Amino acid sequence: MKKHLQILKTKINQLGLEINDDQLNQFCDYYEMLIEKNKVMNLTAIVDPLEVIDKHFVDSLSIVSSSLWKKEKIQKKIAEGDFFVIDIGTGAGFPGIPLKIMFPEISLALLDSLNKRILFLQETVEKLGFRNVECIHGRSEDFARKQEYREQFDLAVSRAVAKISSLSELCLPFVKQGGYFIAYKASNCEEELAAAEQVYGKLGGDFEKKTEITLPETEYRRVFAEIKKVRSTPKKYPRRAGLPVKEPLS
Repeated sequence: MKKHLQILKTKINQLGLEINDDQLNQFCDYYEMLIEKNKVMNLTAIVDPLEVIDKHFVDSLSIVSSSLWKKEKIQKKIAEGDFFVIDIGTGAGFPGIPLKIMFPEISLALLDSLNKRILFLQETVEKLGFRNVECIHGRSEDFARKQEYREQFDLAVSRAVAKISSLSELCLPFVKQGGYFIAYKASNCEEELAAAEQVYGKLGGDFEKKTEITLPETEYRRVFAEIKKVRSTPKKYPRRAGLPVKEPLS
């Protein structure tokens, strides 16, 4: 990865971000830990360093192109260390870990249902010297009902592969009123987003905007579905574990 760090820096710069040498080294350490751990457990099918740069690192950071991230009040909250983010179904740490590297002031929760992945993330957090990061082993359906997590976050993000209706039920209960849930979706998601219009309202959300970009120097398209939390999520949501994915709301 070290020989490709200039490529990573250039692509991050093309997103409108500045990155220093310490942050580049954190990305390098993260990659090496990811590849090493991937030998003994399934963390990612993408292992080539250039592909990891595009499809994991830069893709995770491309949320800065969303209209939410550009809001002045959001930038102020980040700078003041008053921005709380939860990454639902984080897997190997995407997008949460890249966001924490680039924005060390944020407070971050990484939630995943597989304990082996959480143990890897705890090692990663320690290795990279992060502060204000919590690695949570469990299902979002359970933790979204806990008082210390429910409606406590400014932003919930997810790159998980699931319908937006399912992701909304899993993520919006974590978001405080006035905060946002942003889903990372593929470019051909128009019908999926439209079909979930009634779902957002049931969960206290309001679809605000769709942002579509092309990742730097690639043909890969990424869509961000931005859903604002306008009122409290009814207590009956999320439903019991498994139902949001098996039987999506409509």
